[in-house]
Amino acid sequence: MGRAILGRKIGMTQLFEEDGLVHPVTVIEAGPCVVVQKKHKATDGYEAIQVGFDDIKERRVNKPMAGHFAAAKVKPKRFLREFRVESADEYKLGQELTVEMFSAGDLIDVTGTSRGRGFAGVVKRWNFRRGPMSHGSMYHRRVGSLGATDPARVFKGRKMPGRLGGERVTTLGLKVVRVEPERNLIMVRGSVPGPNGGLVTVRESVKARKK
Repeated sequence: MGRAILGRKIGMTQLFEEDGLVHPVTVIEAGPCVVVQKKHKATDGYEAIQVGFDDIKERRVNKPMAGHFAAAKVKPKRFLREFRVESADEYKLGQELTVEMFSAGDLIDVTGTSRGRGFAGVVKRWNFRRGPMSHGSMYHRRVGSLGATDPARVFKGRKMPGRLGGERVTTLGLKVVRVEPERNLIMVRGSVPGPNGGLVTVRESVKARKK
């Protein structure tokens, strides 16, 4: 895996260039993150680093986690995530990862948890067409026929009403418009999944690495 960092979605705004071109951007407060743990192929079966983001008070963590952070000599963190790397030996415990690893023009993939929208019907959840709205129709926003009658059951995968949102979503190939290291901000052209304040993972684009 390439460059990666944890962050928090701040919101959307606009950036204007000198020639008047406007960019709709999402502002992400990315890092600083610290390396909390290293995993090696010999002992764990794969190479990875565990990264922590967002300081919290020591009394907010239990004793096992307090010992985990103390072993790395870092302050307790609210979020912990693993990133696969070529070699964990290239990193040191307590090493900081900042937005300076990215620059304007880079392509990135951003992963977050989409907004939860509760229980939804098929029209909202799956974009089904509604029935006639005229008086006496008796069929407006319902599911409709569920398939053949001979099996006497509903097939798996049938699009039905259910919970909408609250899922892991990745937006691919977003372009970095501006990076402000002094404020730990990265500004990305386009939308990012999740609500303002939500945790996001920013990675070097898969498509860019394949080129």
